[in-house]
Amino acid sequence: MASSERPEAQAVPEADMRHAVDHHLCQRTLDEEGPPWRVLYVGPDRAGALIEVVVIERDDGSELAIHARRMRRTYGQLLRQEARDG
Repeated sequence: MASSERPEAQAVPEADMRHAVDHHLCQRTLDEEGPPWRVLYVGPDRAGALIEVVVIERDDGSELAIHARRMRRTYGQLLRQEARDG
């Protein structure tokens, strides 16, 4: 997974983004039509802090991180829903 040059994607180290995507607790596709598709992942960074990562999933299967930051409280509800739905 590559990361964009946008400042918000650079605030989180790429290794932490990869870890969160690889070990995500929640994944949601944000777009109905594509490619490219935007996909939200919520997962732990290497230290265990929850972060949110949005990637663009390209038609060739590669991903480009366009957004990464510490998880906002609004995603707590999404994680609880994911836990209930299994």
